[in-house]
Amino acid sequence: MVMGTFIGREIILPATKRAFQMLKPRFLAKNPVMFVVEVGSLITTLIMFRDGATHDPDFSFTAGITAWLWLTLLFANFSEALAEAQGKAQAASLRSSRQDLVARLLEGETSRFVPGDQLRKGDLIRIVAGEMVPGDGEIEKGAASLDESAITGESAPVIREAGGDRTGVTAGTKVLAGEVTVRISTDPGHTFIDRMIGLVEGATRQKSPNEIALTILLVGLTLIFLIVVASLPAMASYSGSPQSPTVLIALLVCLIPTTIAGLLPAIGIAGIFRAFKANVVAKSGKAIEVAGDVDVLLLDKTGTITFGNRQAFGFHPALNVTERALAEAAWISSLSDETPEGKSIAELSRNRFSFGDPPADCSYVPYTPQLRMSGVDSKTKSVRKGASDAIETFVGSPLPEDVSRIIAEIGNSGGTPLVVAENRTVLGVVHLKDIVKPGLPERFRRLRKMGIQSIMITGDNPLTAAAIAKEAGLDDFFAQARPEEKMNLIRKEQEKGRLVAMSGDGTNDAPSLAQADVALVMNSGTQVAKEAGNMVDLDSDPTKVIGVVEIGKQLLITRGALTTFSVANDVAKYFAILPAMFVAAYPSLSALNVMHLATPKSAVMSAIIFNAVIIPLLIPLALRGVRYRPIGATRLLAVNLLVYGVGGIIAPFVGIKLIDMGLSALHAF
Repeated sequence: MVMGTFIGREIILPATKRAFQMLKPRFLAKNPVMFVVEVGSLITTLIMFRDGATHDPDFSFTAGITAWLWLTLLFANFSEALAEAQGKAQAASLRSSRQDLVARLLEGETSRFVPGDQLRKGDLIRIVAGEMVPGDGEIEKGAASLDESAITGESAPVIREAGGDRTGVTAGTKVLAGEVTVRISTDPGHTFIDRMIGLVEGATRQKSPNEIALTILLVGLTLIFLIVVASLPAMASYSGSPQSPTVLIALLVCLIPTTIAGLLPAIGIAGIFRAFKANVVAKSGKAIEVAGDVDVLLLDKTGTITFGNRQAFGFHPALNVTERALAEAAWISSLSDETPEGKSIAELSRNRFSFGDPPADCSYVPYTPQLRMSGVDSKTKSVRKGASDAIETFVGSPLPEDVSRIIAEIGNSGGTPLVVAENRTVLGVVHLKDIVKPGLPERFRRLRKMGIQSIMITGDNPLTAAAIAKEAGLDDFFAQARPEEKMNLIRKEQEKGRLVAMSGDGTNDAPSLAQADVALVMNSGTQVAKEAGNMVDLDSDPTKVIGVVEIGKQLLITRGALTTFSVANDVAKYFAILPAMFVAAYPSLSALNVMHLATPKSAVMSAIIFNAVIIPLLIPLALRGVRYRPIGATRLLAVNLLVYGVGGIIAPFVGIKLIDMGLSALHAF
């Protein structure tokens, strides 16, 4: 599958090289907290060279602090570089799926072959079986079976044809059967797969609003600690315990939120990466993050909540009519019905009663949306099957009371009734039923625990919609909805201050997709729909929007959890360094040395080492994400404060003490 996991030698080595390249100030300037660390590292490096030249006894201590400051920067850079390297490995995989494609360009009545990268928006091309699709476009003529495994990883072929909602074709896919004429919809370098490569490489990744807000908070905290540390030399001099610049820089680096600052870019990139692993292409990290804050989820019924095609479920004969007679009439009248419903009726009839060949010398009446029924005429009888009002018109009289009751019962259960009549006599009703996809009720319960309201949108009548909504476990439904009503519903929810997510694939969905805060578009959908949405599902599974919401929430939770852990870390580092700095002048401060660290230098070195190594230790968690559980916001906050708040306080106490014990055993300081 294209969206596999890429961790190994081919990832680690480029990421390590990239981490060193990112030490350049122009890179670190994008991360103000780590830029402060770099400035401090440069200062301690100069002090180290000075101490080395003058044979200062503090040389080894300054060298150790300097080395770990640079390692802090490298570890922070490595976390971002590792996340980027995963994306670049994916991009390489996508590039390998492409070939030097050739297109058959149509020019009036003639055609000529041109390189695929010379196609322009609006060009008309013809593609036959065995050829690769050279560019993104819309089918204007014909139908074809396509292999899209290079893009989606799914080996099963898909059908694309002109005149429907599934007309879009993607560069790099292969026509297995059929022949199509395609209108190119993108210029070179802007195809769907080109945009995918750009996104997974991180070239177009921009900070989301929440990430920007958190960065501002981290910068604010850094400025506060910078002012505090800048005031300490005067206080230390007054107390008769002057402090070296090396110790002050170590204190500053330990107190500012370096852990979350180092991991923040990786968390954002990893969120996009997790979406890619789910075969969802997000146009920006903002789209995934917004998904985590969604309040309302709008879902179409057909193809999303149900399998899409109503299937014949049973036969309900009228009084004094056998089930076999009803099934036979339904079978005959469905032979000219090419709809999935008509085919399912014919199949159910044959399976139950093993009817033979259809009668000869008959005139078939095919189903049309205008007639709303199908049937057959012969010299002796006329049979019809269709909507109740159409059959009522056909027989020329109201439907029998028992048949009307059957119709009402089927409608109330969420099914669709089709009435069958022969020679102006109503024989009974065929029960068609939408099948709810398995597992959806449980997923909607998970959404409810998240505080997300699920609403089904359908063109069905309210009775049918209510029955399907109840069976699927939805919170609400909107029946007999037209495209403009979908958009109005989204606007009304947004006016209440709520964020709305929806999925779609058709041109008629484009206005609603553009209006929604999170819009997941099916890869099988039209180009117009893809442009309107902010995510594309390569698997064309409309229910994937539920998973996207969970990915978004996991991203937000991971960022919040690691921020809590990082800030809580500072408490322990405060107890490690400050007593060590001033205990000579104020012996009573030894009471704050709750870790009983060996010496002041060992305390400072232990704190700076822990501050550095905690970053690589947390990289797997930043990339994988904190496990999301569908619990309420209050309980989720309590769990995070307990695990990452309390844990963030305890971990440094344990880690710094163990490092101090190791330094003491080595007689380092």
